[in-house]
Amino acid sequence: MFYIGCHLSCAKGYLPMVKEAEKIGATAFQFFTRNPRGGNAKALDDADLEAFLRKKEELGIGPLVAHAPYTLNGCSADASVREFAWRTMKEDLERLERIRMIAETNRIPAAEIFYNFHPGSHVKQGTEVGIQLISDMLNGVLNPEMKTVVLLETMAGKGSEVGGRFEELRAIMDRVAYSDKVGVCLDTCHVWDGGYDIVNDLDGVLSEFDRIIGLERLKAIHLNDSLNVRGAKKDRHAKIGEGQIGLEAVVRVINHPALMHLPFCLETPNELDGYAKEITLLRSKRR
Repeated sequence: MFYIGCHLSCAKGYLPMVKEAEKIGATAFQFFTRNPRGGNAKALDDADLEAFLRKKEELGIGPLVAHAPYTLNGCSADASVREFAWRTMKEDLERLERIRMIAETNRIPAAEIFYNFHPGSHVKQGTEVGIQLISDMLNGVLNPEMKTVVLLETMAGKGSEVGGRFEELRAIMDRVAYSDKVGVCLDTCHVWDGGYDIVNDLDGVLSEFDRIIGLERLKAIHLNDSLNVRGAKKDRHAKIGEGQIGLEAVVRVINHPALMHLPFCLETPNELDGYAKEITLLRSKRR
């Protein structure tokens, strides 16, 4: 199964979201747990969740990838920002576990659920301090009973971002007690902007990832082209085939034996019709 989709919104409920996925031909999707810029999350409705899960099962839609708000920064120099990150992540994980509980209660098969977040920016505190603060947050919100897997996203390395190098993500994982609850989401734009040559040496990049982190920890792919040259550290996404990565390299990503079983989430600058076209294009290139 080729699990491919894009960002969708659950602002109107979960059932409308999966119906949007059906319209654009998505077989997986990613959604923000709340407004991307932060704020309170909309109250969950059990009937909506049950209908959502039944429709998702009917359509054969695969893993769910929830995305934390961009404002979540667990390694900020500001204690109040760190507190918001802890509180938000804990609440989001509880909400995702509730989705699974609804599935189990109604005997609906529950696909894997992932919670993806940007590790954060250390804001002149230094990378080591940032790594420790992020791992502290994870140690504070993870528990052995939860089944949701939290994903550290690979970053472009702009400014004081943590996660621009595979070694930094590994260092966070090594400090987390329940490290089996932590994986990685690889963003093609971010790793390219961070200096990894996925265009000319995809095998080499994946071998490096495997050596440092382990490919078994890679759980999802953000599939994006980039407006920048490799190593620019700027993080500016482009539509598939309209950037410096290019269509041929993206096609190699979706067909790579080590990656093709993963959910691919488009984060290109598109509306739903644009995502539908990219999904159709990439499906035609899938081997």
